[in-house]
Amino acid sequence: MKKTAVIIGYILLSLGALSMILPFIWMLGVSFMEESQVFSSSPEFIPHPATMKNYAAVFTQLPVFKYFFNSLFVAASTTIFQVLFSAMAGYAFAKAKFKYKDVLFFAFLLTMMIPPQVNIIPLFFVMRELNWIDTYQALILPGIFGGFGVFLMRQWFSGFSREIEDAARIDGCNLYETFFKIALPLALPAIMTLGIFTFITAWNSFMWPLIVTNSESITTLPVALAHFKGSFREITDWGALMACSVVLSVPVIILFLAGKKYFINDILAGSIKE
Repeated sequence: MKKTAVIIGYILLSLGALSMILPFIWMLGVSFMEESQVFSSSPEFIPHPATMKNYAAVFTQLPVFKYFFNSLFVAASTTIFQVLFSAMAGYAFAKAKFKYKDVLFFAFLLTMMIPPQVNIIPLFFVMRELNWIDTYQALILPGIFGGFGVFLMRQWFSGFSREIEDAARIDGCNLYETFFKIALPLALPAIMTLGIFTFITAWNSFMWPLIVTNSESITTLPVALAHFKGSFREITDWGALMACSVVLSVPVIILFLAGKKYFINDILAGSIKE
């Protein structure tokens, strides 16, 4: 009976995984198809014959490398700063003793309940007053603070061994040295998990970059992808659009595969109690 339940569970999980990956397989297939295959009466996943002209069209019609650099720079900078600040705040909330600590942490949690769209107008006025419209600062700085990151790191550091902290204190380390030299390196699984989530969010961000950027020199890939599709009066080259979408997806897939081990370790660390 137990074995049957396990088999059924695996079948359901496999069907769920297949339903999630099918759109990506279709996107990848269309990116190598001729236009006649894309609009054929019977949907096809495997192009025959395969063509590279869609990718050639993307790289000739768009300054893809410039957009790619903009997205990579914004996403990487946002990730580095948010991980650092979240780790520092999380360690302070978990280990430091100061007045109104619980009240401040509750305030951080409340920010997670506010839809991001609510902050767009106030943030835009702030960026305008600072003369940061159409700059990298406007793309990066609003994303370097987040309640989720603080919560995640605080939960990780709450389970950090007090014996290690006591040993560091005996060796003469203060709170800052204990954090940077001992706690931060040991929190690598949580850091990688937060880094993956932050990078993916920043890389896929569309609405905020669309609002605060005007010039093509600072446009990110998701915004360029929307421009590439064109208006409803234009005929969309779906093969080239899917090719551009594949290019947009590659860095996220590479990052997830590279950090998968740490991501799984963080989940296991949160589920196993000593």
